[in-house]
Amino acid sequence: MSDFDSRPIGVFDSGIGGLTVLRELLTAFPHEKFIYLGDTARLPYGSKSGNTVRKYSEQNLKFLISRNVKAIVVACNTASTQINESAFQGVPVYNVIDPGSILASQKTKNNNVAILATRATVKANSYENKIKQINPKINVLSVACPLFVSLAEEGWHDDVITEQIAERYLSELKNKNIDTVVLACTHYPLLKKPIQKVLGENVNLIDSGVAISLILKNDFSQKKAKPTDKISPPAELLICLTDAGTQFETLSTQLLKDYKVKSSLKPFRLFSYPLHNRFVSSNERIYF
Repeated sequence: MSDFDSRPIGVFDSGIGGLTVLRELLTAFPHEKFIYLGDTARLPYGSKSGNTVRKYSEQNLKFLISRNVKAIVVACNTASTQINESAFQGVPVYNVIDPGSILASQKTKNNNVAILATRATVKANSYENKIKQINPKINVLSVACPLFVSLAEEGWHDDVITEQIAERYLSELKNKNIDTVVLACTHYPLLKKPIQKVLGENVNLIDSGVAISLILKNDFSQKKAKPTDKISPPAELLICLTDAGTQFETLSTQLLKDYKVKSSLKPFRLFSYPLHNRFVSSNERIYF
């Protein structure tokens, strides 16, 4: 049996936020092939019920499995609260809650950790439960920051309004002696600058993309997952959307600009980003 697997890794989120995870994965694993699914027709997930999020997530998983992926990264914290299994229909599944909790537990020096998340993620209490399992001595404070998702989707990543809203949400943390903050929504790393400005430079910000990359790298080294045997980067990155839009194209191009991404998004719901000056589009549509 081969020690390698050249099939792609699937990644999904409700919208643009999961691209922060994808960006870290592309950096950590430049030879791996990825397929990204953005469920843009039904975002945001953070305001929906657990049952609805589970239903949407299962449909996303099934779509990616139909693309013959070797593993799936649930690049959405709200979806990760509902996808607890380590495999779905025989395909390994990685959520972002476990890696983020592990990294936060390792980084904190004073055992005071804050969780910034959507209302759904805060209500699920998944991060606090996981962190307490790792180290019962850690104090965990959760803060719901629902407007951060809209600000990220709007592209207001470094804006005075974003800074004012961050100040409003995070002011209560300033007197709590917090030294580590988990950005428990994959949209939130897009707002790192205003969040860091409000909290101070000495506070560790935990990025889900960085955390999941560390876990996947360990699984490759421990033979729990099989890396590709390709010695050169893939020619393209496949991006799938449940609802096409120019805003997603604009923001995704900005986020992935380090990979010299150029795109002329057609009115299709499935398209490819060229990583090496090649563009392939498709008129296939995704319907759930």
